Amino acid sequence: MAAPANKTIGDLSGKWTMNKTLSSSIEPGLALQGISWATRKIVGLASLTLDIKQYSAAPSPPAEPSAPAVFHIDIEQTGTGGMKGTSEKRCLDNIFRDHKDWLFGHVKGQTRWVNPEDIDDAFLKSGWLEGDEEKKGPNGESHVCSHVESYDAGWTATQIWGFKTIDGVRRHVRNVVIAKGKDRVELQLVYDYLG
Repeated sequence: MAAPANKTIGDLSGKWTMNKTLSSSIEPGLALQGISWATRKIVGLASLTLDIKQYSAAPSPPAEPSAPAVFHIDIEQTGTGGMKGTSEKRCLDNIFRDHKDWLFGHVKGQTRWVNPEDIDDAFLKSGWLEGDEEKKGPNGESHVCSHVESYDAGWTATQIWGFKTIDGVRRHVRNVVIAKGKDRVELQLVYDYLG
């Protein structure tokens, strides 16, 4: 389902499901991240739903006791077929924070607001909708950038979040680059809005 006009990078709150028909296969990315064959197959068969809450609050954990409020994006993932989901808690202040989960292990990640001129990778920068209606970050930004580094497996994953026209309708999309050494996987993940 198309993203309604009131859903922007400044307000992703709601339920979204990955459109597996329009998205890249995630299997090559999971393989590069060292995820086992059996787990890759289970994840590949499941339909993923994201329950997103976007809000402003003090950083978690705060950089200092009097740190100013920052935007947060909290995501609870659930999968069909009994697949255990993951929880993501992002502060958009570009500070690395540690995270552990059953799928990706021990990682550190940072998230921030960006504009196209801040993106230096051609794939990550490609295909986005432009215009004032997409510039809904706190200072007129049009995208979110999330960068994660694995402590255990040596990979990095960089995502740019925004909106594109896919199959004639506006949709929430994430361009993802997963890299390990000289190896690289590019993914486009397309999400349908559920409400």
